[in-house]
Amino acid sequence: MQPWNGVAGKRVLITGATNGIGLAAAMELARRGAHLVMIARSETKAEEAARRIRAAAGEAAVVDTLLADLASQSSIRRVAAKALDRYPTIDVLVNNAGAVYGTRRLSPDGIELTWAVNHLAPFLLSKLLLHRLKESAPARIITTASQAHQGAHIPFDDLNAERSYRGFRRYGETKLANILFTTELARRLDGTGVTANCFHPGLVATGFNRNNGLLMDLAMTILRPVSRSPKKGAKTLVWLATSPDVANVSGGYFFDQRQRPPSPEVQDTETAGRLWEISERQCAVSGRSG
Repeated sequence: MQPWNGVAGKRVLITGATNGIGLAAAMELARRGAHLVMIARSETKAEEAARRIRAAAGEAAVVDTLLADLASQSSIRRVAAKALDRYPTIDVLVNNAGAVYGTRRLSPDGIELTWAVNHLAPFLLSKLLLHRLKESAPARIITTASQAHQGAHIPFDDLNAERSYRGFRRYGETKLANILFTTELARRLDGTGVTANCFHPGLVATGFNRNNGLLMDLAMTILRPVSRSPKKGAKTLVWLATSPDVANVSGGYFFDQRQRPPSPEVQDTETAGRLWEISERQCAVSGRSG
């Protein structure tokens, strides 16, 4: 297995790269020579993001786009099949797309939308691409988590948030799920040459959580003066994708390029294993029907 020497010439698939920290990370990764593949829902936004990436990294930057709705598991399966067909190697997968919703909504699969987009989408996409990542080892899977997981619990008795729904609380639950997914994935990948890590970007000043009602907009407006830039928020993501210092680190939760202890809930291996099994079942239903 070759040592990790940055991302020049490496294939990097990234979700949520049309704005915010995803776009800032994509710009920097392209500048360092990565061959980018953006998985995006909007073709128009993807084209604009690709233009901005080439403006930042040079017209020779390699930027491909695959379209998918990450709320739909059938769409995720289709985009994964396209990626496997098109790219013989995948060196880095970045699960960055995420959302928070002020009111409860359902995905096309009948799953509460925050859970579908923030947790099940990276879970399913990673699983579908896992064999190619193993073939490409050394390889890395990076997932954007959040400090919002602190104090959260996985509501195993109400996973679809039918009895109770509050936007920020639900967001925290999905971010906890991201970290539990990362720790369990790292355990399952031990010895394969593929690492799995996640990170907290900090409070970032982006369009995230806008258009979610007046209360959500007001909260983001109030927080904006103490927020960091997308470029700073993306710094740890880029570091996890490029640095040889984390070549042998897996299952970690990082903030500002340092490994940090997550909440005690994350350190419960039984919870991580239970969540994995339930997530597999939630995705298997759509696989059978699709």
